[in-house]
Amino acid sequence: MLIMKQKINIFWMRRDLRLEDNHALARALSSGLPVRILFIFDDQILGKLDDKSDRRVTFIIERLKHLNHQLSGYNSGIDIRKGNSKEVFKKVFDEFDVEGLYLNRDYEPYAEERDTTIRDLCLESGISFQSYKDHLIFENGEILKNDGSPYTVFTPFAKKWKSALSESHFQNFNSEKLLNNLDRFNVDASSADLYSLTGFNKTEIVNPVPVIPDIETLTAYADTRDLPWRDSTTRLGHHLRFGTVSIRKVASLATKNSDVFLGELIWREFFSHILAHYPHVENSAFKKQYDLIPWRNDQRELERWKNGTTGFPLVDAGMRELTATGFMHNRVRMITAGFLIKDLLIDWRIGEAWFAKHLLDYELASNNGNWQWAAGTGCDAAPYFRVFNPITQQERFDPEFRYIKQWVPEFGTTKYPAPMTDHKLARLRAIDVYKSVLK
Repeated sequence: MLIMKQKINIFWMRRDLRLEDNHALARALSSGLPVRILFIFDDQILGKLDDKSDRRVTFIIERLKHLNHQLSGYNSGIDIRKGNSKEVFKKVFDEFDVEGLYLNRDYEPYAEERDTTIRDLCLESGISFQSYKDHLIFENGEILKNDGSPYTVFTPFAKKWKSALSESHFQNFNSEKLLNNLDRFNVDASSADLYSLTGFNKTEIVNPVPVIPDIETLTAYADTRDLPWRDSTTRLGHHLRFGTVSIRKVASLATKNSDVFLGELIWREFFSHILAHYPHVENSAFKKQYDLIPWRNDQRELERWKNGTTGFPLVDAGMRELTATGFMHNRVRMITAGFLIKDLLIDWRIGEAWFAKHLLDYELASNNGNWQWAAGTGCDAAPYFRVFNPITQQERFDPEFRYIKQWVPEFGTTKYPAPMTDHKLARLRAIDVYKSVLK
């Protein structure tokens, strides 16, 4: 007996974990066929995570359960699977009569390689492969110099970015209004054991639900963003990373209310642009001569940095906040990175990997770009002779030790260690080492 397969389109959900203003989802739902939302826990990604209590997996799982709860009102849900992406799609294509696969583009090297594999599989299977821009306002290749070459300096990139911006870039795709076009199947979001499926443990996460910053927060952003004790940043980093908020909505608000915050969004796109045009930065210095720096890489000093026991309280507070929450204030990120690189002369790639392991908002392009900025090895980076003084930084940005006392309760007692290095001498040593490879 011939069994007719259901004819559907598929929306492949990845780093776009929302139902609202989702570009590819809207396109799929407007296609005229029922749409099944598919999410794959990719074995190749999970296999690289050595902590089975990784906050990012918890964040994704809890978000998927939340979305499934929303979708239950439409008698639908997310088809959640685990495995090698290509093998999963082979099974899906065998189960259904799939006309088209819809997805939002991801620009990280592994993602592009994976998506090319799936595109080729679709081609072999006679299935349409439809990809869309959703994660960035301007994707790689849209902001270029007049001669068609890529920018390597932020300021002219940002100027060109702003001049190219129009209201059309804030288009709301209203995918949430089309959800009746989903296919119907039962998903019990409350009992779906996604932790068993993934093999990961549930852990605590901060800010699991995105909160769009109000106008007051944005207008005050320029004055308050560098004060870690104020907790006055937007806390949108991980929501932009996982697409739980629309970049179009956030950028629209920033354009109207905070040029400084808009600048932060442009830095995010600038670093994506750099990774796309100069892929060697993933593992090497943008300025290749800096790969010759003879790093000290003292393991005992590295462990003190990781554990927040350097004797420099602002550095220690930041490192402890990171391991406890998966978050670190942006000003403190610069200070902790600068301390590791310049004061201890430890390779920036080691620090980058530590942040990549712990940051809830980790994304390759921004993490790499920011670490290379701090190291002076990247494009448009801080000059090698700029060395943050962790003491004067504390005096300026946490003068009453509010942030420090929150994360380093033993500060000011005999239990708190003395500074592990003389900053003035360490600064001179770093400058000399950098000079030695730039001759």
